[in-house]
Parts: sequence; structure tokens; C-alpha cells
Amino acid sequence: MPTVQSKVLIAAPLDQVYTLARDIERFPEFMADVEEVKILEQTPQRQLSRWVGVVKEFKRTIQWTEEDFWDDEEHTCRFEQTEGDFSEYSGTWDFKQADAGTEVVLVLTYEYDIPLIGSLIKGLLLKKMQQNCDSMLAAIKAKAEE
Repeated sequence: MPTVQSKVLIAAPLDQVYTLARDIERFPEFMADVEEVKILEQTPQRQLSRWVGVVKEFKRTIQWTEEDFWDDEEHTCRFEQTEGDFSEYSGTWDFKQADAGTEVVLVLTYEYDIPLIGSLIKGLLLKKMQQNCDSMLAAIKAKAEE
């Protein structure tokens, strides 16, 4: 399965960045590729949420439900799709204190099956998934550094 990774250094305290990232229902306010996020169930360590992402280049939306497991002590999140448009969708968020602020690493593994998909389309999808992860972290960085 394809995997993408994105990393960013944010000039803001760890707790501020982590709290912002945990507030996923606010993502559509400052992330252009996220149309909607709705939390369906929530406990302190686990949440189930429904997502609608926008793929402008293909003029379509992608929808999925994901389960997130947050570890407030380690400042990490592990997530996995429970149902949706992806065949597989999972990953991790990792937040670490750095000299100049907070380092955030997002790793995403996915599979998006399209019948008769060619290698060219798979390459475009990989590029789009990388751009999406980079854009998410850039949006969190911009919001945290306001």
C-alpha cells in the first residue's frame, strides 16, 4: 500500500498545536481540502468521526468514517478508516517539542481501488495524497502561528 509522510516545524508551543489538531471539527474553517468533519462518538482517548474531503482536480468528494486514538501523554494519534471510499486508510500523527516550537509528523497509508486503474493514475493519486498531507500541516502551522 502507498504511504506518504509530511513533516512541519511550527513556531508555537506543543500543547497549543496538539490541542488545535485534536479539534478536528474546526478543520473545514482553515483547510481548503476538508469540506466537513463531524464527531459521531467521543471519549477522552477515542473518537469516531465522519469526513468529507474535496478533490478539486477531479471535481469530486471523498467520504469516510475514521476512528482516532489519542494519547495525550505521548502527544500522538493513531487513526484508521472504519468505512468509506478508501479500501484502506490509516496513519499516525506525532507531535514533539522542538527548540523552535513543535515538530509534527503525519504518516498516512492508503489504498484507493478504482477498477482498471493504471500506473499513471496511481502516480497522480500518490502525488495528490502527498499534497493533501502537506496542505493539512501547512494549514495547522498557519493557524497555530496566527
